[in-house]
Amino acid sequence: MANINEIAKLAGVSSATVSRVINRNGYVSEETRKKVETIIKKLDYVPNRNAVFLKTGATKMLGIIAPNFSDSLTVFLRSFTIAAQKEGYNVTLFITGEDTQKELDAFEMLRHKQLDGLVILIRLNDWEVLEPFAKYGPVIAWQRVNPGHTIPSVFMNQYEGYRLGLEHLYATGCRNIVNLYGSTRGLNTKSRMKAYADFCQKYQLDPRPQQQFNGLNSSKDGEAMIEWYRQQTVKPDGFATSSDPLAAGLMAEARRQGYQIPEEFSIMGFDNIEISHLLDITTIDYPIAKQAVNAFTLIFNQLMYKDIPLLPLEFNLIERKSTKKKTE
Repeated sequence: MANINEIAKLAGVSSATVSRVINRNGYVSEETRKKVETIIKKLDYVPNRNAVFLKTGATKMLGIIAPNFSDSLTVFLRSFTIAAQKEGYNVTLFITGEDTQKELDAFEMLRHKQLDGLVILIRLNDWEVLEPFAKYGPVIAWQRVNPGHTIPSVFMNQYEGYRLGLEHLYATGCRNIVNLYGSTRGLNTKSRMKAYADFCQKYQLDPRPQQQFNGLNSSKDGEAMIEWYRQQTVKPDGFATSSDPLAAGLMAEARRQGYQIPEEFSIMGFDNIEISHLLDITTIDYPIAKQAVNAFTLIFNQLMYKDIPLLPLEFNLIERKSTKKKTE
């Protein structure tokens, strides 16, 4: 079986140069790189990754932990993986299915040096349980982390984004807005609730607590809201939702039932993923892809002792056809 020294001899370069080509780490001229890669291919050389890991102390493997699959997870995973692969890292996905032990199993892999770093999207265990693992490698959160906890987060304050959507609904004439929130366990939902309370206070609107719904996430949840809407005597003129899939379910079922959108009521999404574009849903652009890049950058900076700056993040209103035009 061929080895690095044999490849180096045939290519007329040092074994260190061959190593840089194999690991895609460090400068090698394009001409030399092609020469080495041609010999590697000819000899069918496959590096012994276990030996590399033992020598370098790095697996070049990162993990992402999520409780389940979602559209936003797909966006995050794609962007994170592309950023990681550019630096020679691979990514493995852990879907816990809401099982706290499966989440801990992934953290144990970090402790046993089977992973170089972890990103946790939505935690199941308490932060006090997870934080001690950070001494074994970088751990980054996507969800919001309260001050006082040590795990860094790439979250954005949902208050600002949700308030932007509410202000748009008000500007288009909506005065009786129903909120479709996600899980109240998370700090993001609490921020959205605070945004709505402040919004109502600013415009002296009745917050109508009986018309605010919690724990909604899926398109099926959105579809079910149309039956509720149909039964109301005094009907709302706007829906603010926690996600684009939720808004999409609401939009699709409304059209099936013959309701005219936005003439009868407006719909505001959140995230700006592909489905909002396909259904022409007004939404808040929540830059998931950039947050994913920032998550990798934080891990990479810690592993490689670098100080690469993070991408700037901001919410933006994407106005489409599920809301009325702004009133003068």
